[in-house]
Amino acid sequence: MERVRRTPFYEKHLSQQGKMVDFGGWELPVQYRPGIVEEHLRVRETAGLFDVSHMGEVLVEGEDAEAWLQGMVTNDVRSMHDGQVLYSLLCYPNGGVVDDLLIYRYDPRRYFLVVNASNAQKDYEWFAGHASGNVRVTDRSADYAELALQGPKAQQILQRLTKFDLDTIPFFHFAEIPDLAGMAALVSRTGYTGEDGFEIFLPWTGGTDLWDVLLDAGKPEGLLPIGLGARDSLRFEACLPLYGHEISVHISPLEADLGRFVRLDKPFIGRDALAAMTAGGVPRKIIGLSMEDKGVPRAGYTVRTAGGTEIGTVTTGGFSPSLGTGIALALLDASHCDEEVFDIDIHGKERRAKRVKKPFVRKRYHK
Repeated sequence: MERVRRTPFYEKHLSQQGKMVDFGGWELPVQYRPGIVEEHLRVRETAGLFDVSHMGEVLVEGEDAEAWLQGMVTNDVRSMHDGQVLYSLLCYPNGGVVDDLLIYRYDPRRYFLVVNASNAQKDYEWFAGHASGNVRVTDRSADYAELALQGPKAQQILQRLTKFDLDTIPFFHFAEIPDLAGMAALVSRTGYTGEDGFEIFLPWTGGTDLWDVLLDAGKPEGLLPIGLGARDSLRFEACLPLYGHEISVHISPLEADLGRFVRLDKPFIGRDALAAMTAGGVPRKIIGLSMEDKGVPRAGYTVRTAGGTEIGTVTTGGFSPSLGTGIALALLDASHCDEEVFDIDIHGKERRAKRVKKPFVRKRYHK
């Protein structure tokens, strides 16, 4: 059996009484002593600290890097400027999703890609297998640890550790900071919570002290370490997609309501299939639902019309700590997505839900 991997912060999680679980081959905390709800609300109200060192990183370099990436991903790489971060997707020829990712541009000849942990090896092989021209693709996942500081007080806390003016990093931009608590780090104003915040990339070895330094700096705001449970509920309330749920080999970006990140006016792998889907009408769509009856929807639960016709399934469901009710993202037949009420089969009983605007919790950005 393959050995479960640990991040450099493993001992820090144990010292904080983190409840460790196997997450895609990584031993990570699902929660700490306060519990998922308190951790979730702390991020919404002040700030939380996440270990996301399991994420994958890929470096793309070479004279043809910009042109090559432009033909690989759905979004417009050529529109980027130095220091910008771009959200995009990788697609199969049939329009299904290989993965979603963040693209960091240093310059037109150098890009840093951050991919999902569960897909890191697959993504690297996809990129490497399609490399052409003057392009070098390098898997750098073993070189970087990553922390995410998220919440409305994130900048206030992080600014205590550096003379670098964090106001100069706009949303979805990054900078290399030489003096973050005495160490060099790549810092981006990005995250997976729907709140303002930063993702901090450090060397895999040598950066573990930053965990304690950050928690100490955030004591006045009540900064807490946050586990996987609250990470998922936070991204869910903000309607940020999770691979295998809202996007997959069987769910296209258009069905996932991510069409704003798909540029059909340029060639890329999967473009023709997505263009045909657009022309013929997207067959399914993901919408937001809020429970009116008691009950908590879960992924895979059947969704029906009020008249009893089965029209789709829940992709992510759960209890919203921010709203105090059950909510769901559901992939439904497009012809029914404008209806107002639906029934969700929860343990064999029909429970009424209403369609609501996404996201469930509005994103609050610094800029």
